[in-house]
Amino acid sequence: MKKNIKNTVFAILFSVLILSTALLAYLHFYASNDKNLSGEWTANLDMTQHAAVTALDWLQDIEAVSVSMQDMESHMQGLTIELCLTLKQTARTEGTFDCSVLPESYTACNQAAYEAFAALFRELLAERLRMAGYTGDMNEESIEALVMETFGMPTTSYLMFCVPDLLPPLENLQAQYDGSGAYEVSEGILTRQFDSGQLVRTKTEHYIRKDSTLILTEEIDSATNGYFADHYPIVYTLQQSQVEP
Repeated sequence: MKKNIKNTVFAILFSVLILSTALLAYLHFYASNDKNLSGEWTANLDMTQHAAVTALDWLQDIEAVSVSMQDMESHMQGLTIELCLTLKQTARTEGTFDCSVLPESYTACNQAAYEAFAALFRELLAERLRMAGYTGDMNEESIEALVMETFGMPTTSYLMFCVPDLLPPLENLQAQYDGSGAYEVSEGILTRQFDSGQLVRTKTEHYIRKDSTLILTEEIDSATNGYFADHYPIVYTLQQSQVEP
């Protein structure tokens, strides 16, 4: 079963990669490669697949009723964490940057992930009760009351206590994205030299800017920390007040 889950995830990621490549190819020929990247940019890191895979794996471990990856993702939609990137040009092809994952956005996304999982968990619990011959009321409020009576806590709290973390640790994301320093641009390549944190590191990304959209794709051989987002385009949007006429 776990092999099927991994194959499904691989197929999803491969499809995303094809679409991403097509998008980048289109923008390469039709988008502007403006070297002036100054402004406050925001992006949303999609955590849906990470949360869905973790939740589904746990359900399989406890031998819950059958649920597909599609069912899981349909309940866990729009799970994103906000990433802020400020760029300030100081010369024609260089400048300074500051990047950070918003902790409050992470907290909200984590809560939303468990609440979405709780909604599905109540549905699965109701299905298992029907299979066992239970004839009582099985609306959402009644199932929640049964959970409270059985576990002494709401469904969301129970899942937070029992299920492995649905999101990567905030500290890992911060280690991956947070930092400040200097940048250079050349022929569609953005090179950022981080000078904050314990280690000085360099991040090399292909970039394409089109009006108020900035797409960054990290080179495949850079340090990755094992997260899917590293090799997929991160789409930043320039805050409206920063858009140049």
